[in-house]
Amino acid sequence: MEPKLTHTVAGGVATVVIDHPAKRNAMTAAMWRALPPLLAELAADPVVRALVLTGAGETFCAGADITSLGGSAEGGDAPQRLAVLAEEALAAFPRPTLAAVRGYCVGGGAQLAAACDLRFAEEGSRFGVTPAKLGIVYPASSTARLVALTGPATAKYLLFSGELIGTGRALRCGLVDEVLPAGELDARAAAFTAVLAARSPLTQAAAKEFAAGRTDRITHWEDEARRSQDAAEGVAAFLERRAPRFTWTPASAGE
Repeated sequence: MEPKLTHTVAGGVATVVIDHPAKRNAMTAAMWRALPPLLAELAADPVVRALVLTGAGETFCAGADITSLGGSAEGGDAPQRLAVLAEEALAAFPRPTLAAVRGYCVGGGAQLAAACDLRFAEEGSRFGVTPAKLGIVYPASSTARLVALTGPATAKYLLFSGELIGTGRALRCGLVDEVLPAGELDARAAAFTAVLAARSPLTQAAAKEFAAGRTDRITHWEDEARRSQDAAEGVAAFLERRAPRFTWTPASAGE
C-alpha cells in the first residue's frame, strides 16, 4: 500500500491516521509534506472542534522512513526540516489535539506526539527519541518541547541514550497523560474528544495560547470574552441543568 495520511471528521472530531504499516507507520518525505496542508484544511473547517492523531494498526509511528534520510537538503527540503515544519503545524493547530498512541512512538513519531496538546497511550507502548543512534542533531524547537513536557533530566536521558521507555515511565515523567489497558484506547480517545468538542472553544483557544507562553494577545482574548455570549450561555446552561450551546468560533476571532 502507498504510504499516506488519511483523515475523517465525525461528531466535531477530526481523526488523522498515519498509514504506512509496512514500515511501522514511518513517515516518508511525502507524508511530512502532506501534514501541514492537511492540518490547515482541517483548521479552516468550522465543524472541527478537536483533532486526534493516531497510527494505522498496532503502531503509532516508528519515526522517519530511514530510506528518506539521504534526501537532498536543497530548497530547505531536508527530511529533518520537513519534520520540523510538520511538527510546528501540529503544535499551532488552533483546536485541542490528542495523540492516541499504541505500539512504537519513536523518533519523528515522538516529535509528532509531543506536538499534540495531550497524549493517551495503550499499555505496553514504547517511546523513544533516537537521533543519537544516527548522529543527528535534534532540532532546538523539538528539544525545547520535549524538555517542557518531561523536564530536563528525562529529556537528556532520552536524547543522550536513544533508549526506549515504557508507558509507566512515560506517564510519570509527563510524556503521557493517560495509559489505557489493551483494547480501550480508541474508546477512551473518542469519549474524551467528544467532551472537548462540547466545551467552550473560546476557553480552549485562549488557554492553548497562554499555555504556550504567548502573552501578546491578552487584550485580544479579553475583548473576545466580552464580545462572546459563551459565558452567559454557560451560566444559563448550568442553572437550567442542560448542555451548553457555545457559539463562538475561531473564525470570529480572526484566526
